[in-house]
Amino acid sequence: MLTLIYLLLLGLIVGSFLNCVIFRLEKKESFLRGRSYCPACHHQLSWRDLVPVLSYISLSGKCRYCKKGISIQYPIVELATAALFLLVFWHSGFQVDLEFEFLILISTLSIIIFVYDLKHYIIPDRVVFPAIFLALIFDLQFFVLGQFSTLSSAIIASGLFLLIFLVSKGKWLGFGDVKLVFLMGLILGFPNILAALFLAFFIGGIIGIGLIIAGKKGMKSEIPFGPFLITGTFLAIFFGQNLINWYLNLLT
Repeated sequence: MLTLIYLLLLGLIVGSFLNCVIFRLEKKESFLRGRSYCPACHHQLSWRDLVPVLSYISLSGKCRYCKKGISIQYPIVELATAALFLLVFWHSGFQVDLEFEFLILISTLSIIIFVYDLKHYIIPDRVVFPAIFLALIFDLQFFVLGQFSTLSSAIIASGLFLLIFLVSKGKWLGFGDVKLVFLMGLILGFPNILAALFLAFFIGGIIGIGLIIAGKKGMKSEIPFGPFLITGTFLAIFFGQNLINWYLNLLT
């Protein structure tokens, strides 16, 4: 129980830091130095303004100093990070091992990619490349044992996305998606990469159609695909094998 509470609090704190990283990546500012400040009035924030979720609630979603609205992104990212940390702990059999630590790190980087691509339609190299490096290091233990599922999955899946990128001349998806799919392959391996890509296209298609029906997007509007790839990745991590077994049972 204490571990769950610790992970919940840790997730909220890390989520608050990730909001800072996302904001400063856009501004090309260092997220390791300097005090946090209000984006509207640039007033430095005190510790009372930075308590995850609680500060947002106590301030009614407005800056203490200029009364400008605070983006709902901040509490959502904090809560999502905490929830993801708890899900990773559950997936790891409530054990703190190497896989748990790897997935926690991948979760933090994935949240940055998710939000940044959703906001700016860009998957930042400064995040996806360290994630790829981290996944390669983690996978080295399996390469030693002669298991190349993750690397081959990464190469094949990203190769297919690269082909789509080249054929469409970048109109159907961006090159950042190619790099992200390579990372997905390193994390998931086969056959979970198939489940993740299917879920990404399926969820993306449903939401895209919904946005068009609602008049929020047109047929030629650009929709970032990174968030759907990230969503598919974690659904495959947590439920991939169950989904694959369910699908195979339908065929038999």
